[in-house]
Amino acid sequence: MAIREPFTDLEINTQESGFYEGHSLPIALISKITMVALVLWAILWPAAATQTLDAWNWATLQGFNAFYIISVGFFAFFLFVLAALPVGKRKLGGADTQTEFSTFSWFAMMFGAGLGVGLMVFATAEPVGLWGSNPVIVAQGADANSPEAVQSAFRYALWHFGIHAWAIYVITGLSLAYYAYTRDMPLTIRSALTPLLGRAANGFLGHVVDVLGVVATILGVAVTIGYGVSQFVDGVYNVTGMEWLMGDAVDGAAPKPSTVGLITALAIIMGMSILSAVSGVGRGIKYLSNLNLVLSMLLLLTFIVFGSFIFALTTYGTALADYIWNFIPLSFEAYSPLSQEAFTAALPAEAEPVAGALYSGATNAWGSYDGFVAGLEGDAAALDPSVQAAAYEAGTQGRLFGWQSGWTTFYWAWWIAFSPFVGLFLARISKGRTVREFILGCMIAPALVCFAWLTILGGTAVNNELLGVADGAIVGASNTNKLFVSLAMIVPDWLLGAVIVMCVVLIMTFLVTSADSGILVMNTIMSGGAAETGIKHRIIWGLILTGVIGSLLVAGAIDPNNADALAPLQDAMIVGALPFTFVMVLMAVALAKALINDSRRERANDAVGQPAE
Repeated sequence: MAIREPFTDLEINTQESGFYEGHSLPIALISKITMVALVLWAILWPAAATQTLDAWNWATLQGFNAFYIISVGFFAFFLFVLAALPVGKRKLGGADTQTEFSTFSWFAMMFGAGLGVGLMVFATAEPVGLWGSNPVIVAQGADANSPEAVQSAFRYALWHFGIHAWAIYVITGLSLAYYAYTRDMPLTIRSALTPLLGRAANGFLGHVVDVLGVVATILGVAVTIGYGVSQFVDGVYNVTGMEWLMGDAVDGAAPKPSTVGLITALAIIMGMSILSAVSGVGRGIKYLSNLNLVLSMLLLLTFIVFGSFIFALTTYGTALADYIWNFIPLSFEAYSPLSQEAFTAALPAEAEPVAGALYSGATNAWGSYDGFVAGLEGDAAALDPSVQAAAYEAGTQGRLFGWQSGWTTFYWAWWIAFSPFVGLFLARISKGRTVREFILGCMIAPALVCFAWLTILGGTAVNNELLGVADGAIVGASNTNKLFVSLAMIVPDWLLGAVIVMCVVLIMTFLVTSADSGILVMNTIMSGGAAETGIKHRIIWGLILTGVIGSLLVAGAIDPNNADALAPLQDAMIVGALPFTFVMVLMAVALAKALINDSRRERANDAVGQPAE
């Protein structure tokens, strides 16, 4: 039977003149209206916005936590299967297509994509945080901040920043690259669904898919810049000591950047990004990326020379082996909420009458057993210690769900929201690579570099806490300040100032390149895959992105129910990433269909010219 040709006649109508010349009007208007509405909502009704976003976030996590976890596990295994099958030999382009970059340059650019603001913040904060709370600790398999908890801390740190994280980017990047280079289609999100949508991709459905990609990119970049700006303020404060940059400490917690400090830093960073767009300095992103790579290596070298390198080296080997050993259960072990009825049914008979008083503490992922017991009152406090222990054990599933939804799912949503940005970048640099090269190169090599950062920076911090050198200072610092507290412990005073200034410059250049590149990706999607987009639209999207970040930061800061100004940004991102997760699952299905059918066509060599996909 003849195999019909694939559908490649993608038509994304763009304006021929006027303000939106070269842009798809429906995509541009829907995207802008959605984001401007979010900004106005956060500015005019900040309390309502933050509380509603928090409620939506909680509803999303309760209903779709397992979907997020299993989807990412599916992405990783799907890609490994593709790489192992004969279709892995297919080139991204014709059989004679040559690669645009040497293998060394290709790897170097991938490292640049991975060594961003996320690692600057979390290479230290992630292992330290997981050392105090991870599923093994939550299930009472180890004590928080103990030597026994080190192994599980790095297991989950590698999970969050390893192969699974890069599989998210590769699903998007490989889909875009395959259709762009093999079928000569535009580098835009809807292209990846043409095997499923066919001609419907030219209409409203195609617009919806692209809008979801734009919205996800905005929210993913917004969270990245939010964390980066916070760390930038911490770094500037460590250099200058300007008190107005920091807020007051609350309930003994470490002080965090003030709202004024955050907004000032945001204005500086985004102003530089917009200036880059106006002046054409954006063409120098390649040089800024090279600077980022050099400064990143200098920071890594600082930790190697002055930090706990032997501990880090040992940890790298054991953590990598542990991560590989637990790869399958990590991929698909998803937890669901524990209802009060199910909790009550699991209690000893003596505890059932006070189940309501026990439920909240027993299912609190961020508490401890001692804290649970100390918080009991009345009849619940009078229960026999063995009954209290059984009640806490009955809440384990609830605690595990709370931990996973608040930690792992946050990362998966962040990487998914960021995937149009990173995926488009990976697609652009991978022409001429085989499917197998793309998958293994983009999943494994950057993950190994991320592992090095986590074990060298994070390992130094954990080891200093284990040895008593830090005396809780690193654990007690805010996430964005843990890097600077760690540096202060290991770097000599005569060098410390220069190293912190280097970090501030590195954070700043990462932020500027991330914002500028993110804006370029949004405009690329709205222009139907065009590589060059109008400067005025980059300025507008720079202002909109600034408005989204600034309004949600201010709304989070003035809402007394929020302990973290970044919380509304995180909530919006998790909710906004969910629709794009469905798109990515469909991307994987569409890619499988395209690869199988293209292989059949090659073998049959009898396509009849009728659109099939």
